[in-house]
Amino acid sequence: MNKANIADAVFEKIGGTKKAAEDAVETVFDFITNSLKKGEDISVAGFGVFVVKQRAAREARNPRTGETVHVPATTVPKFRAGKSLKDAVK
Repeated sequence: MNKANIADAVFEKIGGTKKAAEDAVETVFDFITNSLKKGEDISVAGFGVFVVKQRAAREARNPRTGETVHVPATTVPKFRAGKSLKDAVK
């Protein structure tokens, strides 16, 4: 499943044009991305929550050489599935 498949499913459900369906899907993904960039959480009832988490700086080991390297702190997106989604996948 990819973005084009999602756009096709939207097109089949609502009709209109394929371009409009692609734009709708792209708008949803852009909105999620831009909100996460701002540090905002996104909650979709029955689906899940997109959140931004801070990862602390740490020391890691290069498995090839055994050398210790410093991994800087970073911000990462996370997704927590909602109960309905978890139940549907079971």
